[in-house]
Amino acid sequence: MTAIRALIIGIAMLPIPAVAQTQAQMNMTAAAEFGQADTAMTRQWTATYAGMKRRDAADRSRGGGFGYAAATLASQRAWLKFRDAQCVVEGGEFAGGSLQGMAAVRCKTRLTGERTAQLRMLEWKR
Repeated sequence: MTAIRALIIGIAMLPIPAVAQTQAQMNMTAAAEFGQADTAMTRQWTATYAGMKRRDAADRSRGGGFGYAAATLASQRAWLKFRDAQCVVEGGEFAGGSLQGMAAVRCKTRLTGERTAQLRMLEWKR
């Protein structure tokens, strides 16, 4: 056997990295990705909300501030309700099937990432 042939056979016998193949594995992967997105959004929410509170404290021209923090909090609460309802609808495309839960979680991950970007944009620099 030539050295090249031995090398090719050796490479072919290397283990192939495991990839999520079962629905349970894909669901766990989707849940982990959502957890990461939710953690990032929570960090951004904390920073954005604190910034809005500082703006309110600094702006006394309207007899107590503009109400940035209260409006931001109401917006976040409404957004969470929207996200959860929207993702039930999107998961409903696969109602009764094994993909339903994963589709809903992937929706939450996508929308949570978008919300994180929205919250980041509210950190005005002026």
